[in-house]
Amino acid sequence: MASLTEAHRSFIRNPYYAVVTTIRPDGTPHSTVVWVDEDNGDIVFNTAQGRAKERHVKANPEVSVTIVNPENPYQWLAVSGPATLTAEGGKAMIDRLSNKYQGKDYPEEWMGPGEVRVTGRVQPRHVDSYGFDA
Repeated sequence: MASLTEAHRSFIRNPYYAVVTTIRPDGTPHSTVVWVDEDNGDIVFNTAQGRAKERHVKANPEVSVTIVNPENPYQWLAVSGPATLTAEGGKAMIDRLSNKYQGKDYPEEWMGPGEVRVTGRVQPRHVDSYGFDA
């Protein structure tokens, strides 16, 4: 397994949007824009039960996450590796991410009836980056 440097971890703490890519059942990539954070060297994101990201990760846990600095697109971080999913603490995680990106808890009106939030955790197997001091 690879690991994030302190510079990478600091970069992830910024509210930069990320793209999570999962693999569809037919083997093609599925990419979506998400909020992300770093937790103990892993990349974390959030989704809802039943959505494509959750279904894809359950079928094939290989995930890629790319984060680009919006003010300098030549500074970026790409992490790929196996992802795990858990509903435990999912609502707290979406609130944490919402506070990072919006400065407030995730709006209840954005959640569907009975929606269950799920946290994805990507363990870095490969880490690629550009624009970081060596």
